[in-house]
Amino acid sequence: MTPPAGRHFLQIPGPTNVPNRVLSAIAGPTIDHRGPDFSSLTLEVLAGLKKVFKTESNVLVFPGSGTGAWEAALVNTLSPGDRILMFETGQFATLWCAMARKLGIEVDFIPGDWRHGVDPAQIEARLAEDSTHQIKAVAVVHNETSTGVTSRIPEVREAIDAANHPALFMVDTISSLGSIDYRHDEWGVDVTVGGSQKGLMLPPGLGFNAVSERAVAASKEAALPKSYWDWDGMLETNPQGFFPYTPATNLLYGLREALLMLEEEGLDKVFARHDRFAAATRNAVSAWGYELLAQDDREYSSSLTAIVTPEGHDADNLRKVILDRFDMSLGTGLGKVKGWSFRIGHLGDLNDLTLMGTIAGVEMGLDLAGIPRSGSGVAAAMEHLSAG
Repeated sequence: MTPPAGRHFLQIPGPTNVPNRVLSAIAGPTIDHRGPDFSSLTLEVLAGLKKVFKTESNVLVFPGSGTGAWEAALVNTLSPGDRILMFETGQFATLWCAMARKLGIEVDFIPGDWRHGVDPAQIEARLAEDSTHQIKAVAVVHNETSTGVTSRIPEVREAIDAANHPALFMVDTISSLGSIDYRHDEWGVDVTVGGSQKGLMLPPGLGFNAVSERAVAASKEAALPKSYWDWDGMLETNPQGFFPYTPATNLLYGLREALLMLEEEGLDKVFARHDRFAAATRNAVSAWGYELLAQDDREYSSSLTAIVTPEGHDADNLRKVILDRFDMSLGTGLGKVKGWSFRIGHLGDLNDLTLMGTIAGVEMGLDLAGIPRSGSGVAAAMEHLSAG
């Protein structure tokens, strides 16, 4: 096959495009991970991560995916048979729940419709019923990658406090960290889970746990088996700039560069840029006459937009048409929404022209796939972006 000309448009909601600066940094020579230069690298990276998580607590870096960071959060804080309260916001909340059950944790999984975020009132009610404090943790997804719904984490914290419940609070920020404002300390989160391949603009391969003092204290009593994911070795060696086993050295080079890029732009400007791109994309969807998967405007994601295709049309066929004709990858519908939704990722390293190229590719694909639309999403998105 003749390779396509031009760049591939990777517009899935992660992994995201890796900037040239980060790729160049990753290409550096591997160094001794027990030497002084590596120690300096580690300390610089850990300090930079604290700024992104907005925490003064420890941030632990594992060679692994966000799924591994999920497991680390659970096995370091809980014991077999412990109860955890989780909320069904989409595919990734469902997978985290399935993992907890495999680990021997009793999960109270509040059902959801995959079109709304966590309901703080339901969290408060469940915790208020638990007068003997059998529930040891509340675990929710901040930005549900499968649905484009962002839950209101401060309100969940308020619900836990209103119930006067001592449960640990765990939050998955895998597709929000570095794209949507998040505040580990201010929002009273005990364990925040993150990954490298989305807003941090790196390839997959690093997982993060930001951990409060309450979480560290809980880890001293937690009895779930752990070895690779054990916080103890990290907490012991990180202050000196080292890790308890071989780290992903070259990804740490890339992480240092990505953190520098975020700092140069300024986190508030990064978040505003994502907000602006998300609004432009929603304007395009509205102009096409389509429905967003997210149904509460307080919960619209700034990392991605999930779109419902008109009845009788296959979202995955649309994605195939767009990939084959324009060499652009869009996110598939996952789990319960597969086949009737698709996702546009607009997070990480992108600008106005990248987004406009994406919207144009989708619009041309809609026409080629024979999916009717009301108007021009390109014009609607361009009008929003041109306004400032």
